[in-house]
Amino acid sequence: MSGIINNPFGSEITAQDIVAAMTGLKGWEDRYRQVIQWGKKLPVLDDKLKQDQLLVAGCESSVWLALQQVEGRWHIQADSDARIVRGLIAIVLAAFNGKTSAQIKEFDLESYFEQLNLIQHLSPSRGNGLKAIVEVILSQANQQ
Repeated sequence: MSGIINNPFGSEITAQDIVAAMTGLKGWEDRYRQVIQWGKKLPVLDDKLKQDQLLVAGCESSVWLALQQVEGRWHIQADSDARIVRGLIAIVLAAFNGKTSAQIKEFDLESYFEQLNLIQHLSPSRGNGLKAIVEVILSQANQQ
């Protein structure tokens, strides 16, 4: 995979930044708008990477996920044809992009999602898609 980017946002946005921003918002509508905004900051995936083998199974929308490990750290590029899913991808990448396999495996994803107060507001199919994206990343990290 060529054209790896170190941070999909162009600047460092951490999982802690995501939690801080989301906990400062009132109501689901504001959180939803914020997720959409993060999705807009996510770079569009190069069409060369939008291949069938990079599609994530279990997602209602099309989601392409490309991972590459460089010098022990995972570089993740992802895209979707749905705005809210792009935002959810951004939230996942804030937690995992640029991390080692050990850091990915140690990250308390359940607590992260609980702090975001997000999952219960997603449709079951969106929630399952989010889990599918995470499972692909964890599967790769567990192979290392």
